Amino acid sequence: MRTLWETLGKGPLRDIALVCLAVGVIGLSYGAISVTSGFPWWFPVLMGALVLAASSEFLFVGIIAAGGSPIAALLAGLLVNARHLPFGLAMPDVLGRGWRGLLGTHLMNDETVVFAIAQEGLARKRAAYWACGLGILACWPAGAALGALLGSVVRDTDALGLDAMFPAVILALILPAMKDRAMRRTALAGSAIALALTTFLPAGLPVLVALAALPLFRTKNLEGAAR
Repeated sequence: MRTLWETLGKGPLRDIALVCLAVGVIGLSYGAISVTSGFPWWFPVLMGALVLAASSEFLFVGIIAAGGSPIAALLAGLLVNARHLPFGLAMPDVLGRGWRGLLGTHLMNDETVVFAIAQEGLARKRAAYWACGLGILACWPAGAALGALLGSVVRDTDALGLDAMFPAVILALILPAMKDRAMRRTALAGSAIALALTTFLPAGLPVLVALAALPLFRTKNLEGAAR
């Protein structure tokens, strides 16, 4: 069996490691915020391992901390994670079948899907998906555990600026793709939609609605093919 290093190479593995590191750092913020919001230390760790979806977890904790009901928080989290439905339709060959498919489904998130679809060939897609998914499964709960300990000492977690690392790493990874004109226009359109809705919708939902810009990318590609 080929190793991940032989299948993916240094570049993709380095990018995956950076994203997993960033996820762990955001886990610090998540754990600290959860504890300072009144949750026990074990809650963000357990949620991190069982849910493995940062946006819905942050939303859940935020709604509960603001006095909302657990049912409303659960429904909001499910709505934010609705984007996983098209993810699953695009990943059946990568996930596999049986218990492997069940575990692969649990590992599904934005990062694993992005790294998988960026590779050429099924072997590379699978390697990227599982490397990223298992890395996040380790880093996210671990970061949440450290953050829970940190939250018991530092009350103002926003002052640490931990939430800035993850967007910075993601931005660095997507910048090369912005050389494509269609991709750039679609990304800008999606960003405009998300920014316009940020003040009206709960956290996580503006990004979901921004997917409405995807037909623009397809339209531009079809126009280019017609030429």
